[in-house]
Amino acid sequence: MSEANNHYDLVIKDAKVFNEGKTAVIEDLAVTNGKVAARGKNLDTTNAKRVIDGKGLWLTPGLFDIHTHYDLELEVSPGLPESIRHGTTSVVIANCSLGLAFGNQRDGRNDPIVDCFARVENVPKSILRNCADSVDWHTPKDYLTHLEGLNLGPNVATLLPHSMLRIDAMGFEASISRDPDHHEMRKMKTTLSDAVDMGYVGLSTDALPFHYLASKAHCDKTIPTQFAKYDELKTLTNILRDKGAVWQATPPKDSPLGTLKIFLLTSGRLHGKALKTTVVAALDIFNNWKIMRLGKILSRLLNSRFLQGDFYMQALGAPFKTWSDGAVTPLAEEIPELRRLNETDLEDREARQKILNDPDYIQTFRAMWLKGKKGFGIDRIKRLLNMEDYAFNRTLADMTVDVCPMAHWQGMDFQTLFDRVKHIKKGQEPADMTEAEQLLVATDFFWISDEADFMLQMLRTFDTDLSWCTVTANRDPITTRKLIMDPKLLPGFNDSGAHLTNMAFYDVNLRSLKLAAEGGDQDVSYMVKRLTKDAANLFNVEGGSINVGDKADLILIDPEQLASYDGEANVARVHREEYNHHQLVNRSEGVVPLVMVSGKVAWEDNDFSSDLGKTPMGQLLRANNR
Repeated sequence: MSEANNHYDLVIKDAKVFNEGKTAVIEDLAVTNGKVAARGKNLDTTNAKRVIDGKGLWLTPGLFDIHTHYDLELEVSPGLPESIRHGTTSVVIANCSLGLAFGNQRDGRNDPIVDCFARVENVPKSILRNCADSVDWHTPKDYLTHLEGLNLGPNVATLLPHSMLRIDAMGFEASISRDPDHHEMRKMKTTLSDAVDMGYVGLSTDALPFHYLASKAHCDKTIPTQFAKYDELKTLTNILRDKGAVWQATPPKDSPLGTLKIFLLTSGRLHGKALKTTVVAALDIFNNWKIMRLGKILSRLLNSRFLQGDFYMQALGAPFKTWSDGAVTPLAEEIPELRRLNETDLEDREARQKILNDPDYIQTFRAMWLKGKKGFGIDRIKRLLNMEDYAFNRTLADMTVDVCPMAHWQGMDFQTLFDRVKHIKKGQEPADMTEAEQLLVATDFFWISDEADFMLQMLRTFDTDLSWCTVTANRDPITTRKLIMDPKLLPGFNDSGAHLTNMAFYDVNLRSLKLAAEGGDQDVSYMVKRLTKDAANLFNVEGGSINVGDKADLILIDPEQLASYDGEANVARVHREEYNHHQLVNRSEGVVPLVMVSGKVAWEDNDFSSDLGKTPMGQLLRANNR
């Protein structure tokens, strides 16, 4: 493109530009006043304030993270550094029905932010209470004003969270016990319609059956959105349909027919106009291969010419690796015996010890842990065929110790440890056995007879001081690549900002690009579009391209560094001062040399700009719904 003005703030020279799915081209790009001022070969840099050599680098629009839970982190660290460093310049918040659009919603007895977020997103209650204490708004309109006043690093788009919408219209107790009456339903409809008109990108709901409340009074109940019946969801999603806004949802995992019924709401043929729907998640779950196949079939069926839907399942471009603090992990909630341990406060070790030593609990725990591992019944057949009811992995050899007071055990899998303990009990002492280990086996593990006993004792002895990890899904990179490259699916489900000590997927956009790059520039161009323009179009927001006149949200990627990047090996456990708590994060140093938001440098040469989080860079992305 021709140059209109060569007094540029910055020029990137000779980079390979990927933009909007077009064939990559090597050219220059100039930035002035926060926008792309020119693109083309051999731009005049005589009066440019700064010139960056982009030779050998990829230049792309900034990446979108469409499934985050950054609602809380924005209040303490609005620069969102753990996403910025990996090239993410736009995020979508308030997924899975949870968010801050209505303030803290405290009523004197209930603390909804704490109750809803603590177990679903595995965020410590102390962090949640501090956040709720600082909230000074009460309406969705005021929340948008609040977001616009933050020193945002990336751009932020927000959904309206259905659990909080129910609480606002019905009160907390009613929202988890009954259907809305006529007046409450009308209030929800009006609130949602007004929110979409003022720029909310859509509505988020949730139906995963293991998302429970955290307060002792309600720990046996799921979050408010899950009390909504079909008619309520149909009424609310019709508002989204009419306005072209997005419905973000999760499926009722244990009900295939229920899943089909609810997601037929996307159908244009059945409802007159397609409903934009994005759903978590298409995963290749090791314990049950059927789930991935059913997800892909569902996507093709709903998007078929016959049903005319607008349906996107989100796919994770990485192994689904999760960490557990003792028994505290998101997937444990689906198993009643482990859920009992999750119902206790994170700091309440005494309560968990009482449960773990209860004779009745021991019996049920053992039955759960050994289910399908012995005998010849249906459970055994399901396990052998990888068709189990749970995604939670109970295979000791797949569970690896990450952090443990018995430092000697770190890096070992549970099967190795179980065998080791048995040998020590028999006097067959390993050559590298320590005195502390011998004493521990003698005092704590002397009684165990099988792996169920061993697992019980691991939880008793170490509680949350033990951190262990396992890969539940997406173990095969070939299958994972097929998922993220599928045009009926959409790269996403990073869950950034949640599960502080249980997940680390802040870099997954980069991992998706690495997988795509195996097919050459054409596949890279496709994946860049999926992570940028397609995401922006889905949510009806600005961004996702770097044409002349566009806001200069852009990144440089070093393809050689990306090719050698090992996301699994670059997970770090750091202390976040903002939370006064440790967190699992990713470190992709060298892969992304430059990140710019609105023409401002946010990350360069493995370091943050001194302005990140102190002055505004990103902006609130209000949806242009129609």
